[in-house]
This record gives sequence, structure tokens and C-alpha cells, in this order.
Amino acid sequence: MLLVENLVKEFQNTTAIDNISFKVEPGEIFGLLGPNGAGKTTTLRTVLNIIKPTSGKVLFNDQLITGDFLNHIGYLPEERGLYKKSKVIDVILYFAELKNMKRTEAVKQADSWLKRLDIFHYRNNKIDELSKGNQQKVQFIMSVIHNPQLLIFDEPFTGFDPINQQEIRELIFSFVSEGKIIILSTHQMETAEKLCTDIFLLNNGKEVTSGKLSHIKKEFGGNHVEIKFSGDVSFISSMAEVITVDTYNNYAEVHLKAVVEPSDFLKKITYKIDITHFSVIEPTLNRIFIDLIKQN
Repeated sequence: MLLVENLVKEFQNTTAIDNISFKVEPGEIFGLLGPNGAGKTTTLRTVLNIIKPTSGKVLFNDQLITGDFLNHIGYLPEERGLYKKSKVIDVILYFAELKNMKRTEAVKQADSWLKRLDIFHYRNNKIDELSKGNQQKVQFIMSVIHNPQLLIFDEPFTGFDPINQQEIRELIFSFVSEGKIIILSTHQMETAEKLCTDIFLLNNGKEVTSGKLSHIKKEFGGNHVEIKFSGDVSFISSMAEVITVDTYNNYAEVHLKAVVEPSDFLKKITYKIDITHFSVIEPTLNRIFIDLIKQN
């Protein structure tokens, strides 16, 4: 188990992390979420022992994270850290050997992962000859080749098309079934909602909310409906019954006031637009995220 206790990090007159605590159990995907500047990267770098906290501690299986334990951590940063003029295989082997892998095993695993991600034919190409998506695949391989116990993915789907995103999602789920500890940091709330069992929402270095995603949805759920329609729904935003409305191409998600019955709301709008579908729904994580950040 990874345990973060009362973590504080100050830079001169700025508190980047303000007394946060969380734990991540094996076999789950933990979402570290928040807007730009929330403190996510500082938190990850503290967990990785790249920077030292002002106070608080980070423990893995009740032990402080030391230099030796870093060989059991896989980190996929948001920004690529690749040597662009070097060959794909050389870059992978270099980082594998930094994790104390023997070269023969590193070569074996590198070739296996290159084949698995369908880029073996680029094995001897230089990094800068690859597309952004294939460069991201190389960096993904570098983060998992040494079979780490703790995986930290910071925006892992950057540069991937939908097919490759699905492939990486399936790989991440396979790590879950192996009992690995996984932290996912992302701005993509739809991705977090699909992957994460638990989340920790940061803003200005402070905890906004945390816990099981299912519990958070119940706690902050409110009264939401989805409408599929034809016509002009712009009038809905000015209705007294409505808190917010998100309108898309041919459907809308409406947050109603708690005292409003969805059936009564439906009756009021049917004479103005043609409705093809109406249902009571859970709020999306994106909606919860926006509402909570605005409140804080």
C-alpha cells in the first residue's frame, strides 16, 4: 500500500501542497485530479522522492521510499523525456539498465513490448523519426519494462488516437488484475471516470474531495436529467427550475434544483421542443469537477 500522510511542500512564500493525505491500495486505479496549478505534479514528484516535502511523509508498505525502491516504481511523465537522436532500442535499454535490469533481460523485454505495441519495426529508428503517438508508446515501454510494483501515469493517453488509447487502457487494466498500485493523473475527466475506482481532487494544493468515485457521485450527485431533442433548447438555461445546462449537438444534460421533480420539468418543456429521449442520470465526473472547483 502507498500511504501519503499530512504532506506539505512549500516553495519560499508559496504552499504548493497543503497538508494532504491519501492511500492507494493494490489492484486499484487511483485518480489524482485537479486543474492546472493544483499541485498534482508536485505531489507526484514528492511521491517519487524527486523533491523532499517540507513536512509529512510518503510510505510504501510502511517503509519510507528510498533510492533502492525507485527501481520498483514506473513513471510515465506528461512531458516526454526521450533522447530524440538515439535509436528506439538504445533509449529503452538505457532506461531499463538504470532500473538495474540485466542487459539480456532488458533486450528480451524490450523486444516483447515493441511487438506488443506494434512498433517493433521501428526498433532501430531514431526517436525523432517516429510520430508523437509512437514516441509515447516508447515512453510507456520505458515506464513498465522493469515490471514495477507502483505505476504512476501522468496524462498517459497524450498523442494517442482512439485505437491506441483503447490498447493502453486494456494494458492498464491488466496491471490492475496483477495487483499493481496505479496512480493516474489526468485532465480528461471522461478517462478518469472510466478507469478510476478512487479519486483525490486537488485545488490550490488542498484537498477538495476524495474517496470512492461511486460514493462521490452519490454525495454530490444532485438532480440531473438527460434530454435528446430537436429544436432550440436555449430557453432551458433561464428556467427557474434549472441550476446548469450543458448543451451538445442533439442532447443536453440538465442539473435541476433538488425540489424539482423531473416529470414536472419534462411537462414544462415538451410544448417547446420535440423530445426523443428523457432520463434521470448520474452526474458526470466532469460536471462534479467543474462544480466543486468553482465552489473552491
